[in-house]
Order: sequence, then C-alpha cells, then structure tokens
Amino acid sequence: MGRKAEDDCSSWRKQTANIRKTFIFMEALGSGAFSEVFLVKQRVTGKLYALKCIKKSPAFRDSSLENEIAVLRKIKHENIVTLEDIYESTTHYYLVMQLVSGGELFDRILERGVYTEKDASLVIRQVLSAVKYLHENGIVHRDLKPENLLYLTPEENSKIMITDFGLSKMEQSGVMSTACGTPGYVAPEVLAQKPYSKAVDCWSIGVITYILLCGYPPFYEETESKLFEKIKEGYYEFESPFWDDISESAKDFICHLLEKDPSERYTCEKALRHPWIDGNTALHRDIYPSVSLQIQKNFAKSKWRRQPGAHAAGATGRALRLLLQLPEHRQQSEVLLLLRAHTAQKSQQETREEAEPASRARWEQFRKQQPPGGSWELKRLRAKSSIF
Repeated sequence: MGRKAEDDCSSWRKQTANIRKTFIFMEALGSGAFSEVFLVKQRVTGKLYALKCIKKSPAFRDSSLENEIAVLRKIKHENIVTLEDIYESTTHYYLVMQLVSGGELFDRILERGVYTEKDASLVIRQVLSAVKYLHENGIVHRDLKPENLLYLTPEENSKIMITDFGLSKMEQSGVMSTACGTPGYVAPEVLAQKPYSKAVDCWSIGVITYILLCGYPPFYEETESKLFEKIKEGYYEFESPFWDDISESAKDFICHLLEKDPSERYTCEKALRHPWIDGNTALHRDIYPSVSLQIQKNFAKSKWRRQPGAHAAGATGRALRLLLQLPEHRQQSEVLLLLRAHTAQKSQQETREEAEPASRARWEQFRKQQPPGGSWELKRLRAKSSIF
C-alpha cells in the first residue's frame, strides 16, 4: 500500500562532500533546534525543492531522524508532502522535500473574502483521506494542527498537504504511550498518560474542524494545567453567537470526533462517510466575517512565537508563490530580485524593532486580554522541534 522500506538503512543516504554542488541555495524558509530549511534549485534539472538541513550533533538522536525518514519513505499520497531524496555529508543530513508553495491554511482563509462550511468540509475531507491512508499503513501523525496543513500551489483549487512528521510514529502493537503533540490539539488519553492509539489523530481533526468553523479553539484556558484539565474532561461548547449560523450536521460531525472515549470516537473511515463530508449538509452560507475576525484575533499574532527564520513564510512566501507561476526560465532571476527586496525589508524591520523595544511587550499585554487562544498555542509538550 505504501512504499517498501529498504532493509539497509544506509541505502537511503547519498553521500556528498558539498551539497551546494547539487543545489543552489536561494532562501531560508525556517529553522528549528537542530535543522534549517532552504528553498533550493537543483542544478541539473532546475527544479525547486525545500531542503531540510539537519546538523549532526551528540544532542540529536539519529533514531529520531531515521523514524521520520522511515515514515516519509513509506508513504505516497496526493495530500502528504513527499520526501524526494536524502543526502549525507560529514556534518549534516539533507532531506530533499517537495516544495509546498501555496501557503498556510489560515492565510488562505483570510485571503478568500468569502468562506463557507462547504469550504471547510472540502479541506477536512482531504485531511481525513490522507490520515486514513497513514493509519492503513500503520502510521500515526500525532501532531495534526492547522500550522501543519499547507496548500500545494497558489491556485484556488489547490490540494491541501499534511506536513511535519517529526513526531509521527510507526505503530508496532497498535498502542503508544509517549506524551507528545501540541497543547490544544492533543487527545485526553495522551494527557491522562494512558496508552493510546491512532484515534488521537481523529481527535486533532475534530479540534481543527471546530477552529475552521468559528476561528477559535474548543479548549482554551489561562494556564496549561487548566487547559489540560478541560481537555481531559472533554468539555467544550458551541458558543453563541459564533455558532448560531453553523449547521447541526457540522456540530454532530465535530461531536463524533471530539468524543472523550477513543473506542467510541469516529475513525477516519467513519468520518469520511458522515453527511457533512460525503453528503450535502455543509452549508454554503458565508461565515467569513465572523471566522476571519476570530482567526486574526486568536492566531494571526502566533507567528511572533515561532522559531527564528519562520518569517519567510509570510510576505516573502506569498511573493514566492506568485513567482512560481512564471515560466521556468524567468523564475531564478525573479527569485534573486525577491531575495534582494526581502533582505532590504528585513533590515528595515530590524531597525524598527531597535527603535521600538517595547513593541513585543505591548503585544504580550494585548494578547493576555484576549479571550480564546493563549501562550500554549504553538508550544509542544516535549522539547522537540521539526519543520516538516
């Protein structure tokens, strides 16, 4: 069903003395504790990729990398980012990833101007299809959240892609116990430190669906401890006026996924048969004004809490998506112009930040006054970072 894993682990890695002889580095796209991601162009083919560069370090466990690679090599699905190739030097591992240029899910919603339940249903259908495929191949993602759902291209009908397999797990006995994930999206059984299964992914999809229909999370509290208690209780509401225009079918769909008992929770297969996904119960009424306002209030400023270097996914990322639509022979020169403009813009931004040292403090004060959302939004339960 998936790709066959090769017995010899060393066979995945192509040895290289200088990765820059194979790829032209064009722009930094992000960074984590042990890795950096760059937009690169393959010298031979001229194709653009995202290159994840992982520095070898005693603090970095090869087993974590091998797990991520084993997962990515096993899967091939239209809604899952593809691992194209792997290189190794004396200092780094390099993962050549499919370039996903369509931007983040929230950004796309905010850019639409019109947004309906049906739009959300189409997104969740693709996510369910991909996660069903993962589960059929014995893989649990364990960190599904909106930030890990990206559009493949800038086109309006672009596919949604699942990324970030840093916390994914190959099921052995069907049961796992390691507490991991992102607060706010993690299932009750994980927080209760009980053995858990692939049902944790379905809970996360329920949380994502809830957010897509109102713009704020179902579980939010001032502190992580209170948040975790609320999740373990499985208590949430469809609050007025935010849910007044949302169909009962959508609420029913969410309730089946945000089921506290994992044995009663919908599987991906069952969720795909629900009329809100497979039928015509998802409404076409425009909910953009309310949802976009709440997304901006609760998630837009979350980029301040990202890993250094993630700014490239913002204005520069949007410009990159536009130039990728140009003929191939024009792309490289246009990218260079974009990078020069981005460097100048970044310099101006750094100057502004030096002139306004209290700006972030003012934002933090503002953020604490907001209702849903909070400092937990982009934290992990464990000190583990991965770009894809």
